[in-house]
Amino acid sequence: MAWWRRPRPGPSMVIRCPVCNGGMAHGQAIFTAECSHTFHLRCLPSHSSLCPVCATPWRDAPSPPPPLTAYDDDDDLPLAESPSPSPTLGNGGVMVLNTHCEYPAISRDAARDGFAVLVHARAPSPSPSTSRAPIDLVAVLDVSGSMAGSDKLALVKRATGFVIDSLGAGDRLAVVAFSTDARLVLRLTRMTPDGKVAARRAVDSLSADGLTNIRAALDVAAKVLDGRRLSNPVSSVVLLSDGQDNQTMGGVTKARTYDALVPPSLAAGGGGATPVHAFGFGTDHDAAAMHAMSKMTRGTFSFVENLSVVQDTFARCVGGIMSVAAQAARIGVECVDPGVRVRAVKSGRYESRIDADGRAATVDVGELYAEEDRRFLVFLDVPRAAGDDGATRLIDVRCTYRDTATGQTVEVSCGEAAAVVSRPVDAAGVAASVEARRILDARRASLIASAASGDAMVRALVAEMEELGERVASEREYARYGRACVLSGMSSHAQQRASSVRLTGGNSAFGASAAAFATPAMRRMERMSEMARAPQQQQQQQVASPVTAEKNGGGRKVVVHGWMQNWRRLSLV
Repeated sequence: MAWWRRPRPGPSMVIRCPVCNGGMAHGQAIFTAECSHTFHLRCLPSHSSLCPVCATPWRDAPSPPPPLTAYDDDDDLPLAESPSPSPTLGNGGVMVLNTHCEYPAISRDAARDGFAVLVHARAPSPSPSTSRAPIDLVAVLDVSGSMAGSDKLALVKRATGFVIDSLGAGDRLAVVAFSTDARLVLRLTRMTPDGKVAARRAVDSLSADGLTNIRAALDVAAKVLDGRRLSNPVSSVVLLSDGQDNQTMGGVTKARTYDALVPPSLAAGGGGATPVHAFGFGTDHDAAAMHAMSKMTRGTFSFVENLSVVQDTFARCVGGIMSVAAQAARIGVECVDPGVRVRAVKSGRYESRIDADGRAATVDVGELYAEEDRRFLVFLDVPRAAGDDGATRLIDVRCTYRDTATGQTVEVSCGEAAAVVSRPVDAAGVAASVEARRILDARRASLIASAASGDAMVRALVAEMEELGERVASEREYARYGRACVLSGMSSHAQQRASSVRLTGGNSAFGASAAAFATPAMRRMERMSEMARAPQQQQQQQVASPVTAEKNGGGRKVVVHGWMQNWRRLSLV
């Protein structure tokens, strides 16, 4: 009699599905026919009556397995501490708001349309006396056959192990492994000492085999988060893959219908989003798909061509997730002078709205890491000054958000930093604000000219634009590096949050401008990762050296040590 089952945990299975050639392992629905051939249940047509291998008629046709229930086996949370009595003191202070006008003055009798005001918000800084908010993190790891080469899977395991060591006892981690199918290898577990042991054991047990099914992996991640009995204040998904989804979309991605890869509960919508931070390894991953997935969920996309530093890139991202200071942040702009109107808001990836009468506007910022900055441009129509007014108050700015450390709602205003312009009789010759000019100048020539001012972000943008010309010079270069570099940069700049581009060549300019968005917590976590990797690299170099090279002619041997090779590489940069 035909039947389907989900294999019990046990030794790795080597049986392969004759339809997709993928391995059949724990967590997969399997169909065994009376002719003794075994298949993935999903690989068979819904009304198949013949064996695809031997054409034997089946008396009992396969039927689909019952749907998986949501995972509701998450660990209990520790007892919550009493919240701070004052929400303004939560998480080291409150958000700071500032405004910068395009020009400090407008002639009294002049009206200006599209006058630019830069709104700057900085998230609260961490307080030594206040614990950070614990997180629920789902690590989605690619274990398809392509991960077996170049020590990819070993490096991913090491990077995940570093994150496990960095999480606190209040944090919870779940691990999803995916190839042709996806399975939960670690339920949402508190990172107590025992929990960390279980997590390392689960990650170390992973092996590479099969195809790539990203949608199945994110489905499992969504079920983990949706089925939680209890939730930590912060939730995120990190997706690490080196390939393209060749199951959900049948390998055809030219239509760019990448929304099929993201479960509805993770995508940004009425109820918000759970960020999916995507990391693309090597040059064979689908950068456009991973960028689209991160964009739909308000996550980031990072390109890691240099696999040796994947741990640092991963650590930087998780360091940011562990420092979330504000959630559901919304910035409100309200016109003060009766004649001022909001013409437009430039907010990048963040949704903005302008009231029908143009007197107010809002920007939905969402989640902010500690000490993270957001800058938005508001364009105003400014009327002539009334009477002898010496100044015109343009806008007040307020922000409401939920403090993750206290769980309380906080409201702040810019106060004395509200946007005001003076109204002299003649404002001819008044220079533009340096801060606003840097934001407004989008032309390459302006960037190059401004680089002499010493602004690190401008210098980085100029270097990236120059290198971009080389990365897109040919179709081959664009496919290997250019597209992934550009999309990673777009992911970072659109939401003003650090992503990463790590190329094998150490002299690449890409990623410098995105790195400027990194918060202190992200940089600190990245430095910890670099320090943790240093002994491993030293050990590898000692094993690899001395390397003996025989010169042609003369028969003289030259011993070249590992440290000397590295010195030569540095000398060439």
